[in-house]
Amino acid sequence: MAGDLMGFADHIKEIEQAGRGSNTGRDAIVLASWRRCLETYQLDPAQAREAVIVSQTRLREHRQQAEDLVHIARSGLERLYRQVAEQNYVLLLSDRQGVTVEYLGDPSFNNNLRKAGLYLGSEWSEPRAGTCAVGACIATGEALTIHQTDHFDITHTPLSCTAAPIYDTQGALAAVLDISLLSSPILKTSQNMARHLVSSTVRRIELANLMANSRHDLVLRFAGAPEFLDVDPEAAISVDGAGRITGMTHGGARLLATSCGLDWRSPELLIGKPVTDFFQAGLDELASLTRASLPQDRRIAVRDGSLLFAHAIEPQQRMVSVPLARASGGQPPAISTLGGSVPAIDALRRKVTKLAPSRLAILLQGETGTGKEYLARIIHEASGLSGRFVAVNCAAIPEQLIESELFGYAPGAFTGALAKGRKGLIEEADGGTLFLDEIGDMPYAAQSRLLRVLAEGEVLPVGGTVARKVDFRVISASHRALADMAAAGGFREDLYYRLNAAILSLPPLSEREDLPWLLERLLEKHGMPDRPLILSSAARSLLLNHRWPGNIRELDNAIAFSAALCDDGVIEVTDLPDQLTRSAPVCLEQGEEAELRAVLRISKGNVSEAARRLGIDRTTLHRRMRRLRVDRPH
Repeated sequence: MAGDLMGFADHIKEIEQAGRGSNTGRDAIVLASWRRCLETYQLDPAQAREAVIVSQTRLREHRQQAEDLVHIARSGLERLYRQVAEQNYVLLLSDRQGVTVEYLGDPSFNNNLRKAGLYLGSEWSEPRAGTCAVGACIATGEALTIHQTDHFDITHTPLSCTAAPIYDTQGALAAVLDISLLSSPILKTSQNMARHLVSSTVRRIELANLMANSRHDLVLRFAGAPEFLDVDPEAAISVDGAGRITGMTHGGARLLATSCGLDWRSPELLIGKPVTDFFQAGLDELASLTRASLPQDRRIAVRDGSLLFAHAIEPQQRMVSVPLARASGGQPPAISTLGGSVPAIDALRRKVTKLAPSRLAILLQGETGTGKEYLARIIHEASGLSGRFVAVNCAAIPEQLIESELFGYAPGAFTGALAKGRKGLIEEADGGTLFLDEIGDMPYAAQSRLLRVLAEGEVLPVGGTVARKVDFRVISASHRALADMAAAGGFREDLYYRLNAAILSLPPLSEREDLPWLLERLLEKHGMPDRPLILSSAARSLLLNHRWPGNIRELDNAIAFSAALCDDGVIEVTDLPDQLTRSAPVCLEQGEEAELRAVLRISKGNVSEAARRLGIDRTTLHRRMRRLRVDRPH
């Protein structure tokens, strides 16, 4: 006990010395964080703080805002956790505010982990927790380790935490990936491998995110050695048809900035600039650096004189804007993209064709990820309205901000408001479509104001005295049963009846008979003209037999992830996200057997024809038939 008190006193003394400008031998990044805690946040090192776990309401808001990134990152997170779990690490994914939105850890240690703050919903910003890996990573934008007594707060000194920042495609900090130990070896260097693993995972997550968001742009991936170019690139950027930078990984941002002596922390100096500002090559030359040539032949000169190896992935065919003249069958062209030709989707198409040109309010019902916003955009495109499509996620906007976001506010309406006021999202949709996603999560007070807008056709900004006329079409969506909520008093019944002049329901992906059609469209979406995506028979079977709890969004992310990993455009089972392959042996064999029997039946027992349809030779087919105990049908 006396030793603990002495250690506590020594720790406080060292922090106070650092605050006076002394160099105590700690890493510079730790000393800078300590000084921020003392000077900027006015934290007291002698006052221990318990770990903060945010409320369920706040956690839900943070998780919804980070939903897309978490979907793309999940496979990488689970792979990293499997690598480190035996060493008792806990994995945390925190958003840019330092709140843990995804967590992987041994459930048998839940109580200890929660008490230490290594848990879902924990808040690790520096102002809240003092010097810690997540907070220091947010403050510096650098990968780092905060080891034991590097922590500012004495309650955290048993921990060893290693974190790396995840940047979005525009160069802004989006999240922080952290792996932590409740106890660890004394030496800080013991965590060097942890930092390498976290940084590698972040690099792969950023690359998958760039690929998913750059389908219509040229993507360039870079490595210092040709051997790693196609398997583990260090940096990547996306470039539009005019030759301007549209996106980048963090490695890409550093590469571009270094080439011209700029600061990567100012992404506005990089995004939108001509690619020729950074490389000694034009767009056509860069676009030619595909797998058609060997990696060692894909050398490119950077403006600072260095040489790199590059791999170009050509864009999908760009979407051409088509006038909304009626296509064959009396349907606007956009409606044909709703799904395959199966009875349920054909019925939905007929309804959308009739309802889109009307001004009726439409309520879309369906599970998360079934494509409700996609359907709303199709309705808008087919409506003939000249105004904008404005989408609002009612669940993602904090309750205290939703009224000012929707209705706008007058000058000086509240502390922190812009001096000239601001137009709300409802006014932005004037002449077009307002899409209210997750309307069931709208606060009751905001529901009352929205009802008034719909009834009177005018909006009154927060703090304003003069209402403004608005004319828009409203489409709303929810995965919750609004009728039940209205009956129970959780949603305004009068608003519910204003929103549901027509109801369209989207089925979960597991119930869609056109799943093979959707799969082909997503392969086209994520493939390239010179490298179409192809599924191996085993991978296709696994995808068709998966339950898809995340619906189309999960499938889309799975194909985007696999497209980034696969070689030569062929997606194998090993390229699929890990959560799909855990139960692969049984499901895969069942799927393979069913597919094999179906192809043999279609081929009327002709082995040569069946082999051709499966894209394999006769010997491989005979071997597969023996392994799966499938006989040729008579």
